[in-house]
Amino acid sequence: MLCEKFINYESKNIITNGGFMSEENGIGGKVLAEIIGTFLLIIMGDGVVANVGLAPRLAPPGYDWVTICFGWGLAVAVAVYVTGGISGAHINPAVTIAMAVRGKFPWKDVVPYIIGQFIGAFLGAAGVYLIYYDGLVAAGMPNVWCTGPGSIFSKTYWGAAVSATPVGTYSIATCFIAEVVGTMLLLLGICALTDERNLVKGAGGVGSTPLLIGILVATIGLTVGGASGWAINPARDLGPRIFGALVGTKGLFDGWYWIGPPVIGAIIGGILGVLIYDYLVAPYLPKE
Repeated sequence: MLCEKFINYESKNIITNGGFMSEENGIGGKVLAEIIGTFLLIIMGDGVVANVGLAPRLAPPGYDWVTICFGWGLAVAVAVYVTGGISGAHINPAVTIAMAVRGKFPWKDVVPYIIGQFIGAFLGAAGVYLIYYDGLVAAGMPNVWCTGPGSIFSKTYWGAAVSATPVGTYSIATCFIAEVVGTMLLLLGICALTDERNLVKGAGGVGSTPLLIGILVATIGLTVGGASGWAINPARDLGPRIFGALVGTKGLFDGWYWIGPPVIGAIIGGILGVLIYDYLVAPYLPKE
């Protein structure tokens, strides 16, 4: 999920925590890194959702949006730490497309990256399925996979009431706006955290950037993520959605929600984020 701090295509080098890695390995290694990174993102991200809903060792307040937000944020940080030095750890088609629009990523690599991200997301969902299989079967294979209808539950799947129930429902139009804004905030934050002309040096440089991006993801979930369920990543939503439908979760492709907010909305938001940064923020930063 990082831009020019981790990947510098002009210099033909990949900047890592410890130095430089040549780009000579080609696209194959980068796509593999995207598969691994997105797999880690989903097995831990969907894993925290399954955990708070299915694990019988949790007390009723265990269904906690804060837990889910920080679980996803830390999942992002781990995925970026593991694969950032190879592929830049986009792990998100909205990031890949936005970086290409920005001119920081070659268009010829966009499709391979996105394919790798969807494969990783599907495999990550399969990992969650294997780990929580007994609980998923006992609960009737609920939606722990993706955002949208069925992803918000008012009680833990094993029967205990939760401390608070969601109020009302949100329209697809509202969810679409939420995904656009959430992904815009994601890309604004990524661009700022990976821009050496900004305050990133004061925050610890490259070594702390993955953790800071994880905190950014958690913060987006805590602030603007409630309406839509906070996908901000087409692969994160659609890959597990496909897997969930295959294993028997109902309603995942009812209507057009699945292609609207978490896919089209996220892509639009990512592009808006980099354009806002490049045209309204970057020109006023100190020169390199």
